[in-house]
Formats: sequence, structure tokens, C-alpha cells
Amino acid sequence: MEPGNQTRVSEFILLGLSEEVEMQPFLFWLFLSIYLVTFIGNLLIILAIIIDSHLHTPMHFFLSNLSFADICFISSTVPKMLLNIQIQSKVITYESCITQMYFFMLFGGLDNFLLTVMAYDRFVAICHPLYYTVIMNTKFCGLLLLISWLLALLDSLLHGLMVLRLSFCTELEIPHFFCELNQVAQLACSDTFLNDLVMFATGLVGVIPLTGILFSYTKVVSSILRISPAEGKYKAFTTCASHLSVVSLFYGTGLGVYLSSAATQNSGASAMASVMYTVATPMLNPFIYSLRNKDVKQALKKIFS
Repeated sequence: MEPGNQTRVSEFILLGLSEEVEMQPFLFWLFLSIYLVTFIGNLLIILAIIIDSHLHTPMHFFLSNLSFADICFISSTVPKMLLNIQIQSKVITYESCITQMYFFMLFGGLDNFLLTVMAYDRFVAICHPLYYTVIMNTKFCGLLLLISWLLALLDSLLHGLMVLRLSFCTELEIPHFFCELNQVAQLACSDTFLNDLVMFATGLVGVIPLTGILFSYTKVVSSILRISPAEGKYKAFTTCASHLSVVSLFYGTGLGVYLSSAATQNSGASAMASVMYTVATPMLNPFIYSLRNKDVKQALKKIFS
């Protein structure tokens, strides 16, 4: 954009999902309900894994961290949206916007890397079962978690620093319910070529985890097909079903948001599409793991009994 009419930004305006006054109470109660279900559901998964010694396995260790990441992921956006609806304000300060953007990318990235690590865990469990406990030892699991955190931290920090170098115009309305990186960058008056380049490069790097997941499951499916009894095939598949469902939901909704943004200039429609990725996915994950995972289901029954 041209560098004219620049100003020192103190706040942005979040337009939200709808500007209709009549819709605000409905949106407030809807998103409050979704947030509470997500928070409680993921918290129960974490508590079940901590309490039940049968769930002290590498897969459930990563699952508990995924649940924690999901709680933080939805907490980076929805509480601010609820507050703005409640006080009838659309304002978010510059500092809060940058902070929200940073934590949204941090925990979204952490989700991405944890799902990759969990796919590797299933690959080792099914393709190399005799060496599973040797490979997926406590130290190695801790290392994989540390690497996931570091990669997510570096990615979000890089994007955050790139946004800090931008200067903004007087047009500060964000057609979204949170400070989304691309939407904020589009409001800049200064040159965003470097930002676009970094977003493109990190987007390409982001394909690596998905490639790793697809490679792992290609090997897993190949190994399952070689198992002779049908019962053995079913048992092997059920150990992967929950994770595969979550992966499909995470990447499917993410791809849906990207395609809807590319296909339409309607930013409101794009914001609605992103609800599936930012809100629905963290909410559905506990249900998928509790309904499809017999061990988690039994641990949850112990908590309520």
C-alpha cells in the first residue's frame, strides 16, 4: 500500500461475525456455550490422563498436551469476543491485538506439530511394535514435545515481529472476530512484501508436518493390510481412528478457510468459515477422543463415579 495518511495506531475495530444488534445476544450465548464445553471437555481429558495410570502412555501424554493447546487456542480469541459483545464495544488495543495474534498462532502451530508427533507415535506403535517402548521412551517423548513448543514459538514470534515493523493507515477495521494475521497485514500502509514473503515461506514449511502425517499413515495402512486376521486389522485401526478423525477435522477445516478466503472477496463469509477452524475443532476433539477411545472413556467414567 502507499505510505500516505499514516498514523500511530492505538487500537483496531473488530467488526465481528455480524453487525446486527439483534444477533449479538444469540452470538454471545452460542460462543459462551461453545467455550465452556471446549474448556471443560479438554480439561476432563487432561484430568483423566493424569489420574488413570493406564493412560500414562506416550500417545495419551501427547493427547493431554493437545487438549491443553486446544484450551489455550480457543482462549486466545473467544473471551475477547464475548467481552466486546457484553460491553457493546468493538475496540481492541494495538497491544492486545498483537498479543492475541501471537498466542493464536502459537497454539495453532503447537496443535499442528503435536498432531504430527502423534502420527509418528502411531507409526512406531503399528509398524514397529516390538521396539515401541524403546523408541518412544520418556526422554524422547519429552524431546518431541520440546521441539514442538520451540517450533511453534519461533513461528509465532517471527510473524509477530514482522507485524510490529508495519505502520498502519487510518482505516483500522478488521472484518473478523479476532486479530487474524492476514487481515491485520492488509490494513498496513507500509510495504508488506516482506510480510507476504514470510507468510508464504512459513506456509510452505507448514506443509512438512502434513507430509509427515500422510507418510506415517501410508505406512500404517500398509502394515494394517498385511495383518491376516480381520479382528487384528480392526484392533489396529481403532488405535488410529481417533487421531485420524482429529487430523481430518483440523486440516479439513483449515483448508476450507483458506479456499473460502481465496474464492470470495466477502470477508464476512471468510470470518464465518474460520469459526469451524478456530472454535469448532477444539470443541469437537474431546468428544472424538472420549467416544472413540475405550481407555479414555473408562477413565472419564471413573472421574464421575
